[in-house]
Amino acid sequence: MTEQRKQDMIDPARAAAFRVALGQKEAVKTGDPLPPFFHQLYFWEPEPPVSLGRDGHPRVGGLIPDMGLPRRMWAGGRLAFERPLLAGIAAEKRTICENQNRKDGRSGPLGFVTLRHEIWQDGALCLTEWQDLVYREDATPDAPKPRPPMARTDAETITAVDFTSTLLFRYSALTFNGHRIHYDLDYARDVEGYGGLVVHGPLLAQLLMLKAEDDLGPLTTFSFRATSPLMHFETASLCRNGRDLWVAGPDGRQCMVAKA
Repeated sequence: MTEQRKQDMIDPARAAAFRVALGQKEAVKTGDPLPPFFHQLYFWEPEPPVSLGRDGHPRVGGLIPDMGLPRRMWAGGRLAFERPLLAGIAAEKRTICENQNRKDGRSGPLGFVTLRHEIWQDGALCLTEWQDLVYREDATPDAPKPRPPMARTDAETITAVDFTSTLLFRYSALTFNGHRIHYDLDYARDVEGYGGLVVHGPLLAQLLMLKAEDDLGPLTTFSFRATSPLMHFETASLCRNGRDLWVAGPDGRQCMVAKA
């Protein structure tokens, strides 16, 4: 397997900017442990415009194979936390493509890719992340939309969260995510068939992780799976029952499920 390695300085200012975007006020100093999943803010992969696909992501064909399917979605992931990532200290991200396959689904051909990321700092493994991506064909305007599952209604704790196009833009900028469904309304609606700007799956997962840590304490593992897109104009409910967490849309549909 080909391994890709990237080094980055875990800049406290970037983590602090994300806290501000989330409405948090805590300062971030060199040596501070970062909250879980904040490594998403680092290890950018900048590419020149000629190397980008129409959706704003880097073209596939390198680490991620080209399966001829243009629409990309972050379907879910799993994380194992070994030790906190510390601000202000250099770190390394090691990535391999652990699995790839293509099969036919009810809505047409689907491509599945699993990337495994390891984040190392000062010679020690901080966390391992398995990132599940799905690729599919373009949406057909007259095709019936799948009915999303309904969320559980037995939450012990619920946190309501509102999103704005500004928050989505800031998260895209802080993670260097060029996917146009998160900031280009015309593209999201007219090309990919969404009803609005799509809230990033990793942003929903991030909010669930922060809720889980607040409610349950430090995380050792976390897994999540996206089940229905959430639009930027919708209020979401972050729900928890025991170690099960989920995101419900304003109509009660299930947008994401997770386990801490």
